[in-house]
Amino acid sequence: MEYISPEKNPYFKDCSAVVEAEGFKLVELQVVPQHGAVRVSAVIASKDPSKDIGVSDCAKAHRALQPKLIALLHKSEDDVSMEVCSPGMERNFKNAAEFSVFTGREVRVWDKTVGDWVRGIIKSSDTEQVTLELEAGGEKSVAYNDIAKAKFIHL
Repeated sequence: MEYISPEKNPYFKDCSAVVEAEGFKLVELQVVPQHGAVRVSAVIASKDPSKDIGVSDCAKAHRALQPKLIALLHKSEDDVSMEVCSPGMERNFKNAAEFSVFTGREVRVWDKTVGDWVRGIIKSSDTEQVTLELEAGGEKSVAYNDIAKAKFIHL
C-alpha cells in the first residue's frame, strides 16, 4: 500500500480546515474538471471513531464546502457539481495516509509477510507504518509496503 500525502492535492488543506470547523475529518477529495465545469467528490468521517456519518452530516459539510470550493476554483455555483459522502461501513483504504484519519477505528489489514489478515484498532500511524492494538492483547506494527489491502471491520 502506498502512502500519498493528502497535501499533494492543492485544495485538500483548505477544504480540510473547513470540514474540521464543522466537526468532521476530510478523508478524500477529488476535484475533476469536466468540459468547463468541475466535479467534486469528498469523503468525510467523524472525529469520534465510535460515531458514524449520516446524511445530515454530509449535508452540513456540503453547505460549508461549496462556497469555499467555488472561491478556490474561481467558478460559479452552476459550474461546480459536488458530492459529499461517508467512508461507508466496509471501506477499502485507498491510501495509507487514511490510517491517521481513522485512528481508534477497528480495521483489518492483509499483511503480506504473514499471508493473512491482521485485525486490530488503529493506535497510531506515520508515513511508513501503522500500529494496531491487537484483539488478543499487545501491538503489531505493519509497514505500508507489507500491506496488500486494508478495510474497516463491519459486524
